[in-house]
Amino acid sequence: MSTRMKIGSSHDFRLGQDSRLDAWILHFLTENNLDHATNPQENASPEQIRFMVDLDDDQFFPACTDWLLAFLLKQELASDLRTEYTRHWQSIFRLIREQISDPYLRDKIIALCRYKFRSALHSSIIIPSRLVKWMLTIFMSHSGLDDPLRDRKRRANARAYAFTQTALYRRIVSACPQDIIACSSMDKLREDLDLLELKRLVRLATLHGIWEAKEFRLHKTVAEWTDVLPVWESKEIQPDAETLLEELDVAWPEFEELRGYLFQKRHASLKILYLPGESGAVLFDLLIIRSLMRQGHRVILAMKEGFDFMAPTVWDADYDPVLAESLADAFYLTDNQVSKNELLKRIRENQLLVISDGTRERLNLYRTSLTFARAWKEANLVMANGADHYRRLISVSQRFTRDIVAFYRDEDGIVSFSCKPRSERIRHVTERELLVKAEKLIESMRQAKAAGKTVIFYSAIIGSIPGQTKTAIAVLNTFAAHLRSRLEQSLIINPAEHFEPGMDGDDLMYMWEKVQRSGFIDIWRFQTVEDIERSFELMGQKMPAVWNGKDATYSTGCTKEMKIALDMQKRHPELQIIGPDPAKFFRRREYGVGKYFDISLERNWR
Repeated sequence: MSTRMKIGSSHDFRLGQDSRLDAWILHFLTENNLDHATNPQENASPEQIRFMVDLDDDQFFPACTDWLLAFLLKQELASDLRTEYTRHWQSIFRLIREQISDPYLRDKIIALCRYKFRSALHSSIIIPSRLVKWMLTIFMSHSGLDDPLRDRKRRANARAYAFTQTALYRRIVSACPQDIIACSSMDKLREDLDLLELKRLVRLATLHGIWEAKEFRLHKTVAEWTDVLPVWESKEIQPDAETLLEELDVAWPEFEELRGYLFQKRHASLKILYLPGESGAVLFDLLIIRSLMRQGHRVILAMKEGFDFMAPTVWDADYDPVLAESLADAFYLTDNQVSKNELLKRIRENQLLVISDGTRERLNLYRTSLTFARAWKEANLVMANGADHYRRLISVSQRFTRDIVAFYRDEDGIVSFSCKPRSERIRHVTERELLVKAEKLIESMRQAKAAGKTVIFYSAIIGSIPGQTKTAIAVLNTFAAHLRSRLEQSLIINPAEHFEPGMDGDDLMYMWEKVQRSGFIDIWRFQTVEDIERSFELMGQKMPAVWNGKDATYSTGCTKEMKIALDMQKRHPELQIIGPDPAKFFRRREYGVGKYFDISLERNWR
């Protein structure tokens, strides 16, 4: 492969066509420590990436902009690439100089980071944000500081909070529009007013001058804010009141795009995954979130797992009374490996959910937590504040699986606001769709019972043997047909007949659990070795070696279903459970994300 080949975008990369290109991609992923195959504990699997990014099987996700990927592909230190590296190096150098007082330790850390920096310059294949993360890890591990900018972040939040308590803020956000909004209907008027409020808050959420002033004195408790406000209002600040008032009703036609995302179905509640800006901005992000909640939406706020300069973390509220007060009614979901059922349960119970994205760096979908990936998958809309989010979500050619709204203010004061619709190829299987499908199945079981039929649920292997899903479905369909030919007055429920494109193991188990806990099952039959052998015999085929000795105990889904069956048998003692001994089931744990088989099996095969 010529390393000088011209690539318009990452979509032009196609695996399996050029061995040297494939090798370069693997080199790129391994050098940046993003390859799932070599580091499955840290990096998302291709299936998890596809929760968030629309990719063909022969495509890869570069985790950077097309502009940067083009420079890295050449593996030459072009001036623009050097500028990007240098900008990040300067931020690390300033942090070390400011935070380490011991000259020996400071010089050692700077020297070590300089070695890493020069190595990255020489290779010219390292994503700059990955290099920053590695150097931050060096700094934190040698200095013992888990968040060196904690006080600065608290000051930024304190100043932002103080501003929201001023008469000027109330004037900006609450003032009636200069032009009277035409009222064609009450719903349309509410929509216009909600959109106007969001527009004003979004613009304020990008005005760094509000929270960046250095003269602001930090107070320790919320009770002391009465002393803070006069100090804030009496000092000269940047931006000044006139500048702020200019933000009031400035023409911003791009913002109208948000109307189609939020108000397409006026009375529908959306699930919104929100990625906040830096500390200070996050206070305005929370005001945006409050506005969205007042409109009936549910919001998942994703914060950083650990220190990444001024980015807010899930731990900041423990040290910051302002942030703690602002998030007082939020539920913190601390499990980074949460199941779909648990996530949906928490979303239903809490209008504001706080999660960790699982990382200590600029948005990197390879390193995000399973909880973040599932939150993205369950969301209807992703909103993001900040230039870094804008670059990773908007300024890339990749198409994502969810609608995205992102905004930031550049150094010239220009606010960019963009809406990126989800890929047209993606079908979003919603919780509502799964519940409707489950209710239809329950109704058919209810009618069968009323007609005097026996309801038989058949649990079997479908995806637990990698690469054998089509065969498993054929085996299941064959045996279900065999049972129907032999059993009169019976409703045989075959899960394979109710699969729809877009569903993964999470979706299927969520839907089937609703059906299985309905109380209408008379006989719950689990696939045995003999069932499988009989199916291959009926199909006129020899049984492949990979199927030898397999039964329902090999299936992660069947293991979950056996637990449900035993639980339901306690409530309904007449329920018959037929199949392997229940004690043999409990070897499986949890689905690998996006897969139909146990995550432990993937590690064993590796």
